[in-house]
Formats: sequence, structure tokens, C-alpha cells
Amino acid sequence: MSTPRKSPKRPAVRTASAPAGRAVDRPADDEIWPRVTRELADDLAVDALVRDRAGKAPFDEVARLQEAGLPALLTAPGPSRRGADWRAACAVVREISAADSSVGELLAHHYALSWSSRFFGPAHDAHAPRAASAPEDRAPATEDPGPATGTDGAHRPGAAHLRPLALDACTAEEHWLLAGGVEPPRTATGPGLVLTPAEGSGGGWILDGRRAFASGVTVADRLVVGARPGGTGDLLVVLVDPAHPGVFTDAGTDRVGQRLAGAGTVTFDHVPVPPGHVLGVLPHDEHAVAPFTTLAPLALRLLLTQVGLGIAEGALAEARDISRADQAGPAPAGGPAADGAAPAGAGDDPYLLLAYGELATAAHAAAAVVERATDALARGLHAEWSLTPEERADISVLVAAAETVTGRAAVHITTRILELVDGTAGADSRGGGPGFDRFWRNARALTAPTRADHRLRDIGDHYLNGTHARLTLLA
Repeated sequence: MSTPRKSPKRPAVRTASAPAGRAVDRPADDEIWPRVTRELADDLAVDALVRDRAGKAPFDEVARLQEAGLPALLTAPGPSRRGADWRAACAVVREISAADSSVGELLAHHYALSWSSRFFGPAHDAHAPRAASAPEDRAPATEDPGPATGTDGAHRPGAAHLRPLALDACTAEEHWLLAGGVEPPRTATGPGLVLTPAEGSGGGWILDGRRAFASGVTVADRLVVGARPGGTGDLLVVLVDPAHPGVFTDAGTDRVGQRLAGAGTVTFDHVPVPPGHVLGVLPHDEHAVAPFTTLAPLALRLLLTQVGLGIAEGALAEARDISRADQAGPAPAGGPAADGAAPAGAGDDPYLLLAYGELATAAHAAAAVVERATDALARGLHAEWSLTPEERADISVLVAAAETVTGRAAVHITTRILELVDGTAGADSRGGGPGFDRFWRNARALTAPTRADHRLRDIGDHYLNGTHARLTLLA
């Protein structure tokens, strides 16, 4: 096991239109975001292969995201802010992933985590305005007569008189990139991340433990993690500054794919968590979990499905460009043929056409399923705390279907494309070509943790028996 290393400290990245200490001025018309996203995707595509080969921590990629303003896109509307909805966020992740899926995964985790205070905070406080620019050592607080005990009856230091931080607004105003994860992975052993009450009158917690994360921890401005008081009971969702001396990050350098996603293992050694940085609670008893809260993992799964769809579409588009260039060949001597016919071999190979027809159909089918799931999730998120268990179950089935269909399509398309471009001029990554193996590697790395058989079983049970999936947070 490698020794944890301290994350390098970097200056905050600010957009030109948003000086430090001021709220981000959002465009009055969300139509600007497709253009901004397209320009950034084109920029990322230019050197995607070079950056993938280098495998460095994605500081430059994060700077490009911040310059474009995309981390602040999924922000609740408010004074000097105009938030885009989840459909827009999904479209951004999909297009960025077609150019560089590692950056798309960074953005997907960031967007899902930015709503942590909404998913896990009290229902009546979900939209409470909060001062977002308070210093780290002075957590913002708002008077609230709520209880200082959790659903399990355990005392929570500093829980009384505090409302959870409005993380989405704070993220936009402070230009943060978020990383982390709430529920521990299924394969985790031991107590995981543990909270102990802090001594003194200020309250709060002390965070200890070690956990691996799939994205962003090497470059994040803030970490959102779930930890249990004493290792048992309810899970508290807390916000942590990775620049604290007690936070150590060990970068994951041996990944097959998604090399620039910023994955790594984080060690927390006696890290203080102020009361105002407890974003919310996930009850240990799943029957006490609101259906809206259980949309949190579905939102992340759907965003990662958008990453997979972007990989498939990006690989297919690049392969098409290579095949077109190879099929066209050099212009014949003397100009076009006398009869006006296209030169021989210009896209008339029936087997090549059949292959591209099959792959394009697979991509179209995946996109249709994903768009249906995206619409359903957007409606569920709009319903918020009025969402019913039945509506949540329907959303869960659609997300599972999108995840399964897209995962299989991404792997199939990226595998088949390696065969189609094999030997084609410009396709050899060793010679400086597009390097189509990266699409296959990224698709494999992204879909490997997904249990397609479990998803299909749940879909079948719902379709045949009308059974609802369990209201569990585990993805």
C-alpha cells in the first residue's frame, strides 16, 4: 500500500465575469449553455489523447471547466443567479463526455453532490437562503428551533439552531468543484468513515477514516462525504476542506480507463467538521428515508449513464470521420469521373455500411432510453418532497433500463469500432492518430462497477409483479 500523499494546493479558479467574493452572474437565457458546452468540448477533443497518455491530475481540465462556468450551471435560481435544470446538466455531461469522458465523470459527480443539502437536508429547510461565503472557521448559521437529536435518538453536537448549508448556491458563489461520496461502497469493510463529538462548547464533529473515491478527489475544492457517529446509526453528510492538514490524498495511478477522472483514496486524520458543515442526514432505517432523498443515487447513476452515452457517441463520430477520410482516398488524376459518378470505394462498402448502421442504431436506441429516464428524473426532482414511493419506483426502473442499455451499447460500440478502424490510415494511436483504444478503456472502466444482472432483475420484478425497488441509497 502506498503512503498517502498530500493533495497539491492550487489557487482558486475564477471566471472573468465573477470576481472573488461576488456571486456568479448567470446568463439570463439558458440557450447560452449549449454553445458554451460545444466550444469547451471542441477544445477538450483537440488534445484528449495527449492528456490521456500523460495521465496527470486534471488541474488543467478543471480550470477549463471553471473558465466556462459549467460547475455553477446546476444552481438554484436566486438573486444574481439563474439556475439551469437537470435536463440541461445531463446534456452538458453527455457532450463533454463525447470529447473527454474523464472530464464528463468529474462534472457528473460534482453535479450530483451539489444537491446534497437538498437531498439530505430537512424538507422545510431545503431552500432556506444561507450566507455562502462565510470563512471555513466560522460556519454560517441560521436560527432554527429544530431538535438536536437524530432519528435514532443519538445526540448531534451543534445540530440545534442550525440549518444545513445551501450547497448548490455556495458552490456557484465560491467556484468550488465538489468530489466525494455519501454512502460507502458495497465492497467496503470495517467501520468506514467515523465521526466523534468534538470537545468544547462550539460543538461539531471530528472525522477519521479512509475511503476510496471514483472521481475528483485529487483536484476538488471541497469533499462531500458520509460518516457515522461512532461508526453506527444514521449517516451524516458533511462538507470537508481537502486543504486541511489532516486530509491526505493518494491518487489512483493504475487505472485502465478514465485516467483523468481524479480518482484516489482519501485519509481523514482528526479533521474537524463545524456544525454548519453537516449538510444533512441519511437515516439508518430505510423506512424513514423520504422518496426524494433516494433520488440522490439515481441522479448520479443517470449522470454517469450520460457519460457512457457520450463515450459511445464520441467514439462513433471519430470513427466515422476516419472512415470517411480513408474511403474517399486521393482525388483521381484529371479531376472527377466523366460520368459524374463518385470514385470507387467512396463509402460503398456494404459491410462497412452495415456495421455503421448497426452501431448508429445501438446509439440511437440508448439515447432514446436515456432521454426518457432523464425526463422522468427531472419531473421527480421538481416534485421534491411530494414525490411518492410509487413515482420513485417508476423513476428507478427507467434509470436502471437506461443504465443497462447504455452500458452494453457503449462497450459494444467501442469494441466494434476498434475492428472497423484497424489498419485505417490515421487510426494508429502509436503513430499519433486518434487512439480509439481510449474509448474502449473508458467504457470498460465506467461500466465495470455496474451490476447489470441486478438491474435487469429489478426491472423484471417490477414489470412482472409490480414490485417496488427497495428505498435504499446504495446505487
